[in-house]
Amino acid sequence: VQLQASGGGSAQPGGSLRLSCAASASGLSLDRAAIGWFRQAPGKEREAVICISSADYVIYYQDSVKGRFTISRDNAKNTVYLQMNNLRPEDTATYYCRRRVGQCSRDLVAFPGRGQGTLVTVSS
Repeated sequence: VQLQASGGGSAQPGGSLRLSCAASASGLSLDRAAIGWFRQAPGKEREAVICISSADYVIYYQDSVKGRFTISRDNAKNTVYLQMNNLRPEDTATYYCRRRVGQCSRDLVAFPGRGQGTLVTVSS
């Protein structure tokens, strides 16, 4: 299961970025699957950020992103988005998305597969 995260880049504090998560192989549907976003900052452990369940229920795993990050899916484009507003320097990390059949989980090992992340850098 390969998912490709994209849309990262540099932003100033208070700025916005929108990350996209798409399947790198055709035939892999993101619909009716839990999609989780994880991030890993330099020198830190990877952590769960947010997840959208197969029923489109959203779970935040980091209190710091509540009110700033939103997750959504566009089934027609087979893509899940992570809208990040009011970015902070502590949001700097490589962001990964993962797919799971079943419920959301904060545990990365519960999400099979691999995929390239996208780097987000927030600085003035």
